[in-house]
Amino acid sequence: MIRIAIYGKGGIGKSTVTSNLAAAFASLGKRVIQIGCDPKADSTMNLCGGEPPVPVMNYLREYDEEPDEIGKISKEGFKNVLCIETGGPTPGLGCAGRGIITTFSLLEDLELYETYRPDVVLYDVLGDVVCGGFAAPIREGYASGVVIVTSGEKMALYAANNINTAVKNFEDRSYARVLGILLNRRNVENEEAKVKQFADSVGLPVIGEIPRSGEIQHYEDLGMTVVEGDPHSQVSSCFFSLAEKLLELAKEEE
Repeated sequence: MIRIAIYGKGGIGKSTVTSNLAAAFASLGKRVIQIGCDPKADSTMNLCGGEPPVPVMNYLREYDEEPDEIGKISKEGFKNVLCIETGGPTPGLGCAGRGIITTFSLLEDLELYETYRPDVVLYDVLGDVVCGGFAAPIREGYASGVVIVTSGEKMALYAANNINTAVKNFEDRSYARVLGILLNRRNVENEEAKVKQFADSVGLPVIGEIPRSGEIQHYEDLGMTVVEGDPHSQVSSCFFSLAEKLLELAKEEE
């Protein structure tokens, strides 16, 4: 089982990357779980036809008790990807990071991984704040690898550097390590050179590149990933290449 956390600045396209990557892994015959770790609870939307599962925190508020089966807080999406959303507190009340911690604890109680036996687990994590609950995937050992999504924009690279620093703080505890940088293009000036310069400066490889494409938005408007909508497109091939690269890196870790 490979367990990868996708981090990056808010709005950089983590959910698009994660859901298309999940769809690519599933299309390659892998059994996949995607866990959205954002209060917005929209990570898995395009794997589920535009209707994501009931977020864990919403369920707990509504029923005031823990679910007794995983089906109450999950939904099977494209090619049976198991989709879960942590959700967050009532707006303006509580800590959003607690939703992640609560969800992870609940999934352990429900023995999700032992029961579902996934090949790949993907965590889609907000990266502007790498502390508390948002650091749980790397701090608590849930993820073994981290992919940092960035563009060539200054604030995206700033966030990428903070995330890389945060992960390094846990290296000596045998927690997750950064597998590499993923360039999600925004077509800014000298974008490739800026991202390559950053990656070199922190000693990380650029493991993939996603072009800016209207196809992604087109299929998201239809409630699906581009991998589902047109698996043979140039953009989809980038996600398949990334999935295969991550499988290679996982084998090297074994």
